[in-house]
Order: sequence, then C-alpha cells, then structure tokens
Amino acid sequence: MGVVAELILIRHGQSAANVAFPLANQQGRLDSGLTGRDTDVELTELGVEQARAVGRWLATLSPGELPEVVITSPYRRARETWRIAVEASGLSLPTPSMDDRLVDRLTGELEMLTDAAIRQRFPDEPARFEQDGEYAYRPPGGETFGDIAERLSSFLADLNGKHAGERVVVVAHDSVVLMMRFVIEGLELAALPGIVEQHGQVRNASITSFRESSGRLVLDRYNTVDHL
Repeated sequence: MGVVAELILIRHGQSAANVAFPLANQQGRLDSGLTGRDTDVELTELGVEQARAVGRWLATLSPGELPEVVITSPYRRARETWRIAVEASGLSLPTPSMDDRLVDRLTGELEMLTDAAIRQRFPDEPARFEQDGEYAYRPPGGETFGDIAERLSSFLADLNGKHAGERVVVVAHDSVVLMMRFVIEGLELAALPGIVEQHGQVRNASITSFRESSGRLVLDRYNTVDHL
C-alpha cells in the first residue's frame, strides 16, 4: 500500500480554553469562566489572527504544493481555524471533511474542569496521575495517549489507502500532532517526554509535515511557527 505524498498537520489557533484554564489553575479557581462542551470552545482574537497567518502562509505555496485533501477535527476551534485560513489565503482550496478520530484527547468526567475542581470532585485522581504518568494516565471515562495512537493508526491506514500520492492537510489538536508523530515514526511512549523537552509543547497554529520517501512518511518539520 502506498502513502500520501505529503501530510501537513496544523494545530488550531489559540482557543478560549488555552487562556482560561492556565489562568484559573494558576489562581486555584474552581471555575474557568467557560461553559459548554470542549468541542464548542471558540478561538480567541489572537487565535483568529493566527489562523489568518496560516492562510497567508498557504498563499505563498506554489500550485504543486497546495493541499489536494483537507480533513479537520469536528471541534469548532479546528474547523474555524481552517475556514479563516482559507478566507485569508484568497485561494480556492478543497472543501474539508471531518473525522471523529481527529478529536482532542478525551478526558471523560474531567472535561472542562480546572485542577482545583478535579481535586474537589475527584480527590483520588491527582495521585493516580502522578503514579501512572501523563501519557499512561486514563481520566475517568477518558483516554490514555495510547488510545489516541490507536485511533490515529486507523485514521492513517484509511488516509493512505484512499489518498496515496496526494497532498493532505489535517487541522486538529496538540495531542493529535504529537501522537501522529508517535504512530508514523513507530515510537514508544517513553520517547514522548524527550520530544516535548526538545521542541516544547505543540504550539497553536504550528505546522508539522511529513513527506513521502521510499514508500514511507518522513518528518520534514515539526511544531514550526515561522509563519506567525
């Protein structure tokens, strides 16, 4: 089976949760100030501008570099990042599809809870997190990073089967970008802290890309923000 010619991974622009939760956790607050579900979290004004910057970067690509297939997470922040980017680019680009396997890490009963709220409602969970470690920890009703890898393995198999030889853009989340690298490169969970230490957390509106070489995908760039 062949592989896609190029896979470009774009993290969504800054979201309201990216701002609200670090501040609430820093202040020890039970309430982040956000309501609703994670899937509906909006972009901030900075996130909108970051999405426009992605569009301006797209406009610099040659016709032979433009995406032929676009797939986004169904979460609002990912869909809006691509919509705004397309508008800013001024280009006629493929209509995106959505795939549920590209959602952010599912945190189950801990979704949209601050650290203080977790300690109050689920007092045993901080100790479980410390014991298991970030990547092996499973929130109540949620996913480990290994679970993310399983759904992304399925996604990539389908992607390569349907779109071999094509240029593909995926707009999703930091956990998806990190674990896509995990899957494509055949890494172990123990390698993830080293990637984060070397490159930092996956940045908002960052670009990661893999190119086909000898029938496999090879990392071209990771977590770059030169376009912002």
